[in-house]
Amino acid sequence: MKTISIIGCGWLGLPLGAYLSEKNYLVKGSTTHVDKLVILEENGIEPFLLKLNPQLECEYVDNFLDADILIINIPPRISVQKTDAHVEQIVNLLAAVEKYPIKKIIYISSTSVYPELNREVVEEDVSTPETSASPTMVKAENLLKNFAADVTILRSAGLMGYDRIPAKYFAGWKGLTTGNIPVNYIHRDDVIRIIETVIEQNIWGDTFNIVSPIHPIRKEIYTRNCEELGFEMPEFVAPAEPQPYKIISPEKWLEKSEYHFLFKNPLDYFYQLPETNQ
Repeated sequence: MKTISIIGCGWLGLPLGAYLSEKNYLVKGSTTHVDKLVILEENGIEPFLLKLNPQLECEYVDNFLDADILIINIPPRISVQKTDAHVEQIVNLLAAVEKYPIKKIIYISSTSVYPELNREVVEEDVSTPETSASPTMVKAENLLKNFAADVTILRSAGLMGYDRIPAKYFAGWKGLTTGNIPVNYIHRDDVIRIIETVIEQNIWGDTFNIVSPIHPIRKEIYTRNCEELGFEMPEFVAPAEPQPYKIISPEKWLEKSEYHFLFKNPLDYFYQLPETNQ
């Protein structure tokens, strides 16, 4: 039985850990909140209190890092003190990891690394901090790739599904000028199954965009959400000048894995209003 440790059992990491546990992996998961330890345990995850401030703080780190695979799911936080605080987190984490048997790592990155190039973008468009719209994240990616050969970087598009509903954040807005911009989204259920696919197919040592293959415009998404879920429709207006955009390509991932998306089109995503959550 493979042991998988997940750093960051939040909105994505918790259901990911529960899913992998149901698939008969031994799953260890971390949280920064004491009151969430019991929630992890209830979902079949061995719970650990772990913080990166940016130093690694974990009372039972020997147990947590005794794993076959490490999944790093800690998005960078904005710090007024240090621009590269996330890089320091990764440096300190890797200093600890090298003492343990972990050889395979999955890092959840973001398609925010790509600037708005007004075209389709692929993984090779960004490989250095200087070419990125998110230099800190690319620095972290490169640290990980230089650390070990079996590191897979998943550049995730905007995570949606369940209670993350695009129109919820723009309900009732007036003068919205980005209605004709194509979206780059991925449903949480697809991210979970893509991570499973990496593990099951032994897809290591590469960088992939993970994004739904179809890119409707924002106006279509918001309109569908409002009609189906009862949000107030935002007001769309024509922009004074063309809006910059990017279309993230998942082709490299699809060619490598032959993965079949649960949700190819964000217009078909499954959502769940908070009051109906179980």
